[in-house]
Amino acid sequence: GTWGSWGPWSSCSNSCGDGVALRSRRCLRSGEEQPCSGDPRQYRLCQLQGCPSGSVPFRAMQCSLYDNRPVLGTSARYRWVPFHGAPNLCDLNCLAEGHNFYYSFGRVLDGTRCGPGSPDLCVGGRCLSVGCDGILGSGARPDACGHCGSGHGSCVLVHRLFQGTDPSSGYLGYVNVTKIPAGATHIKVTDKSRNYLALMASDGRYVLNGDWAIAWPGPYEAAGTLLTYSRAPDGTESLEAPGPT
Repeated sequence: GTWGSWGPWSSCSNSCGDGVALRSRRCLRSGEEQPCSGDPRQYRLCQLQGCPSGSVPFRAMQCSLYDNRPVLGTSARYRWVPFHGAPNLCDLNCLAEGHNFYYSFGRVLDGTRCGPGSPDLCVGGRCLSVGCDGILGSGARPDACGHCGSGHGSCVLVHRLFQGTDPSSGYLGYVNVTKIPAGATHIKVTDKSRNYLALMASDGRYVLNGDWAIAWPGPYEAAGTLLTYSRAPDGTESLEAPGPT
């Protein structure tokens, strides 16, 4: 059989924070044809605004729905909070508050994070990672240039070594080493000498170690990316940025 075209994306499974949307397609085949290979459904991450401060986390909200309801075949009532030590990350595993046991109330809702701090989401009871295309489970990863799904070879690796000598006059000033072009990614500049690395923006404004002032190591924003500047006691320095500039 052959797949029909994808239908429209559904509305998001949540109103803020994490969420997923669904689209589906039909397998078109006659009685003798083999079923289509592949998944009839696709899920993608919704781009949502963060939830207001003080909002109950999504998994905790789902556990709280069972507060003071009879479970385990007894009349005992409990308050439930998320439990993250169970083997299936996408079950709604909730700990009875003040007690040492947990209970699984089936699956979590689609769009629930697989665990605290995890970027992956639960869909249909499975923990799926988000590809760079926003599709869950697609496996799409950015290439060395930071482009999604463009394959290898869409960028050029630039590697240069700068060597200079001190001027005979003994005057030490700023020496232009290189220009980092727009669109550059995976930037790393290192130096181990008596000098300091300086960085100037295209408008002539110094970002690092300019105007005879030495900057503190740490993060700096420049050219649309976050730059990390480090300096060791032995004189080793590095500038690193993911880009693109």
